[in-house]
Amino acid sequence: MGVIAISGQVASGKTTVARLLADKLGYRFISIGELFRKVAAERGLTLMQLHELAERDHSIDLHVDQVSIEEAKKGKVVIEGHLAAWIVKDYADVRVYLKADMMSRAGRLARREGISINDAINEIKTREESNRRRYMAIYSININDLSIFDLVIDTSLININDTLDIVGSYVIKVLNAKGKL
Repeated sequence: MGVIAISGQVASGKTTVARLLADKLGYRFISIGELFRKVAAERGLTLMQLHELAERDHSIDLHVDQVSIEEAKKGKVVIEGHLAAWIVKDYADVRVYLKADMMSRAGRLARREGISINDAINEIKTREESNRRRYMAIYSININDLSIFDLVIDTSLININDTLDIVGSYVIKVLNAKGKL
């Protein structure tokens, strides 16, 4: 019945870890970022264009957040997204935050999107600044305050399998302690 929220910086590994963790636990996987990308595609916008629109139209974030909350209420789910831990905080059994240094994240994003490191750095900075402004305006959330997280991991120097081992071990221990596994 557990609910796991995985948040983190752009290109920190959160989506990959969350998907693999969901598979490991036999849980459903929900990506807030993928929901956001789906909205962008439905509107014929790029992700960056939707970020810009969402700064003016808060209904976009509120819709995606409501979908996330409904999924959390069902249980047995790993929910991933920049704000996932805050959005589903009333339902989450474990809240994990992944971070990494800028060059590690830029390298990952550049490889994933087929762009230059400089373009990746610019995209990361733009997206994170947009996120920061929106989250403060809509929710009064400071995304740099990590005090709500049970586990914070720097993925700069460890690979995805090592990150999954750490997160998975912690999550399983917590869910067992809560009688939810």
